[in-house]
Formats: sequence, structure tokens, C-alpha cells
Amino acid sequence: MTKRTRHAAALLSAVLLSAAAGCSAAPGSAPARLSGASAPTGAAGPAAAKGFTLVASGDVLPHTSVIRQAARDADGDGYDFRPMFSQVKPLVSAADLALCHMETIYGEEDGPFSGYPAFVSPPAVADGLKDAGYDGCSTASNHTLDDGADGVRRTLDRFDKAGLKHAGSARTATEAATATTYTAGSAKVAHLAYTYDTNGYPLPDGQPWAVNLTDRATIVKDARAARKAGADVVLVSLHWGTEWQTEPDETQLSLGKELTASQTGGRPDIDMILGTHAHVPQAYEKVNGTWVVYGMGDQVAGEMFNPSGARDMRGNYGSIGRFTFAPPAAPGARWQVVKAEFVPQMMDLPGGRVVNLPASLAEHPGREDYEDARETVTEAVLGRGAAKDGLTEGR
Repeated sequence: MTKRTRHAAALLSAVLLSAAAGCSAAPGSAPARLSGASAPTGAAGPAAAKGFTLVASGDVLPHTSVIRQAARDADGDGYDFRPMFSQVKPLVSAADLALCHMETIYGEEDGPFSGYPAFVSPPAVADGLKDAGYDGCSTASNHTLDDGADGVRRTLDRFDKAGLKHAGSARTATEAATATTYTAGSAKVAHLAYTYDTNGYPLPDGQPWAVNLTDRATIVKDARAARKAGADVVLVSLHWGTEWQTEPDETQLSLGKELTASQTGGRPDIDMILGTHAHVPQAYEKVNGTWVVYGMGDQVAGEMFNPSGARDMRGNYGSIGRFTFAPPAAPGARWQVVKAEFVPQMMDLPGGRVVNLPASLAEHPGREDYEDARETVTEAVLGRGAAKDGLTEGR
């Protein structure tokens, strides 16, 4: 792993967006309020619009060692992934809307399970995600078809059972054609998800809709359809990029520009892009006025080895994005991100836990491995100048 300079502190200067002060409700209505504030109702009018906080995180990739950890945590009774997420649960559960990325598919309840290269994970992963506070996940990845249509069905069936929504893979054509939506604050939020490839596995016979493949025109069409169906905010998850490359590649840069430039009636068709796949933290950047998270890195993974065969700790580093949305100042305008934050995290393999690094370091200052992880994540996330657009470290 290359040596890193220690200028994280300088990069973490707080730059708060001034837009928060300028956002208000439509003329004649009560002032807009961010999530958590009560919205009074007038005698002759509806409640004021309410903003919301979004939390999004990176790849959940249960290698065999991760599965063994969940078996230990279950104390001989199956698999328990809830302790694995316990240290980020306060952050995730506090959000109005929390989205993860489930990279692998699930097997039968009692297995067999497998790690790399063809992943089949315990269905109990979904219970751990739900317990942590996630509302749903993107499920389109290069591993979505590791066990064919049966793997897709088992995964989404377990999501239903756990009370999680999903975007990016489907069991039926009708499900595939229906955008996943949430209510957050007073906003209707649509979540769309796509993957660059399926590792050479073909789409199941007669099921071309089983997983969404990345295509610019299709993404724009789907986003416009979601908006037409009433979505106030459209989020797009993209499984893209070059593995082990901190800098976004040319496809990420060009597709990000094209998607964020797409508008209908002067309003952007897409309100945010959330990237996964590279296994290492990548930058956040405001492109055409829209936040693009090129890659959040891995949230859950076992020991990771880079293409040279070397153990690479970056594969266990990631970020959680937290964005505060406020209602538009005028009807038909876009919902605005008035606060943008990232929270460095890492998978602590000896402890078998996902760690919120700023929170843990506040309680246990000076731990060198946590400090190194925080510095690496920060340098990657701020590597394309996001601090100047108001991105700050959260906790």
C-alpha cells in the first residue's frame, strides 16, 4: 500500500452550505422545516413540507470469514449479522431514509454458503441490515446472477420477509417495471439501481428484466418515468468503476456528467448518484449542481487482496454518505441538498464489526489503525475538491 501524507485535518475544514438559509416553503404556506421538526397545520391549509436526511453506504460483501464471524455471533444458532452493524446502527437508524448496497445473493436458510468468486450468503444478512436501520438496498451488482434466477428470488423473498425494499433486480416483469419508492419527510423518493455487468453470467432465459444493466438512455427514461409518477427526489445507484482504483475512471466521469446534465423542463432528472463496486473509497463531487458519490467502498468484507496479490487494507475502508434535503423554494423546483457529509468507516476484522471511525476515535483517541483508515478515506472522498462545495466529515 502506498504511503499516505497526513493532511486529513486540513481537508476536513467545515464548509457549510449557505443554501439552507435560502430554502423556504411556497409563498403563502408555512416555512419549510427539516426532518425532526414538527410541522404545524393551519386552520385552512395543509402541513408545511418537511425535509429529510438520507444515509447511504457501500458494498455488503460477505466473504467466508465474514460468514464464520456471523456464526460465532449466533453462538451456534445459525447466523447473526446484527452485532456486525451495531456500531453504525446509531448513525443509520437516525436517518429518515437509509439505503445499503447488497452485493451478493442469498442461499437457502441452512446453506450451503460460499464466498469469492461466486457468492451465496446467509439470508440472515437481511435481518442484520434491517436491525441496523436500513430501509432498503440496491441489489444490482456483478454478483447478482451468481446463482441465477433462484438466487435473485431467494434474496428478494428474504428482503420482503425482513421488511426491506430493493432496487435493481426483480422476480417478475411487473416488479422490474415498478420504481422502488419511499416516503421521507414529506418527499416521495424513488430509488433506481443498475450494474455494469454480471461477471459473464447471462440473464436468465425469459427474464431479461432480472437485473438492471447500465445504459444511459434507459437510466434517464426510468428517472423521468419515476418523476412523472410523482417522485420528488430520484436517487440512482450505480455499480460501476474500476476495482482498486481510488480515482473514478473515464466511464464514471463521463456517465456522471451525462446523467447529471439530463433535465426535463429545466429540472434535473436525477437528484443524486450513489456509486459502489471499486472496493476502495472514491471521491464525492458536485457535478452540474448534483452530488455524485463515485464509490463508497466496502462496508462489509473479509480480508481483501488487490490485483498484485497483496493484502490491501483499503478493501475494508469505506464511507457513509449523509445528505440533508430541504423542500423546494417554489412548486416544481428541485429538492435541495442543504448539508452534505461523509462518515469514514472500516471493517475491523479482528473484532468482526463495522466501525464508525470518527465516533470510535472520539472515545478511543490515538488508535493508529483507525487513524490511518480515517485519513485514507478522507483523502479519497475529498480528492476532487468536494470540500469547496460544502462536504464535511460527519459522525
